[in-house]
Amino acid sequence: MLAAILILVLVFFTAFFIPNYHLETQDIDNTNKTPQMKKLWSIAQTAMRERKPLKAEKALLTILKFDEKNAAAYNRLGILYAKEQHYKEAIECFEIAQSLDNNASSLHNVGLIYLETGKYEKAAMAFSQAIELEGDQPGRYIAYAKALEKIGERHKAAEALETAYSLNPTTVVLRHLLELYENFGDLENIELTRKRIDDLQAERERVVAESAKQKHHLIRRTKKAPKPKAIKPAKPERKSSKTTAKTIRVHTKDNKKVAKKRKII
Repeated sequence: MLAAILILVLVFFTAFFIPNYHLETQDIDNTNKTPQMKKLWSIAQTAMRERKPLKAEKALLTILKFDEKNAAAYNRLGILYAKEQHYKEAIECFEIAQSLDNNASSLHNVGLIYLETGKYEKAAMAFSQAIELEGDQPGRYIAYAKALEKIGERHKAAEALETAYSLNPTTVVLRHLLELYENFGDLENIELTRKRIDDLQAERERVVAESAKQKHHLIRRTKKAPKPKAIKPAKPERKSSKTTAKTIRVHTKDNKKVAKKRKII
């Protein structure tokens, strides 16, 4: 029974590890891509989305057969191996990708594998290097904080999470910070962080309520607004037409009289 429970816990942790810390894909180089390479990339990406690892692996390995220095292909292959829990192969792929293209995504992914496999110092180093290359991603600071926490660098971990919050001020980041303080029994900061979470939630609720109120007023104003009157086409002036016709008849009659007089004369 105990063994079964441990297996279930391991499966749960592994299944949700990747979504929590997000392996990063490296941009594909679209230059000098032949139709065959485009087709292979399409097959690989579709297979990964459809969770067909063997098909995706075959396509990626074929890409590397034609282009052995394709950093993006190594990075995708590393992601594939990581999801299949082949961590050694995943690290090798990420390291090769990083050596071919000094890319922050590959370093971040290596850090995630080290974090998953309990190599916390190596994980912290990889995250630190990724942040040096590209330090505007809050997720990297969250992962970095987790590695720092594991090696006992609590204050640095808190600083990393505060940086993540400055980049993305959400309750998700604050809850990571709260968890950190709870793990270390820091009662003062636990209370302060809980208050920050409550204040942020209250502010978000106020903004949402204000937005809904403005939308409601706009709808009411639109309903109350007078509809523009349709311009009716002008009716023909029958009276004036009759008058014109009468005038014409009078002139015609007068003309006949004048003509008759001329004949008599």
